[in-house]
Amino acid sequence: MDTTIERLRAILIRDYKLSADVLTPQAPLEALGIDSLGLVELLWNVEDEFKITLPGDPAPMPTFGDVVAFIDALVAQQGASAAPAAPAAAVAAGAAVAA
Repeated sequence: MDTTIERLRAILIRDYKLSADVLTPQAPLEALGIDSLGLVELLWNVEDEFKITLPGDPAPMPTFGDVVAFIDALVAQQGASAAPAAPAAAVAAGAAVAA
């Protein structure tokens, strides 16, 4: 099974024509060309891909790693089948190191 980061990368490569090498956990979404409207569109695709329901309240997600951690938290909370939690912990640790 692909990890959350791999699945999210696939969405971003497909929908935003981004290169995999720029999709690091520390990459700011804004630098990737994803503005607030783009983030909403991305999260709609995330709902479909991960079979989760997003909360009505927006969460701050300035980096790619933040989006991965957000998805993993929702998957764990909603009991959906998705990526294992370990890779997300590594992503979160990587994001914390970069901060």
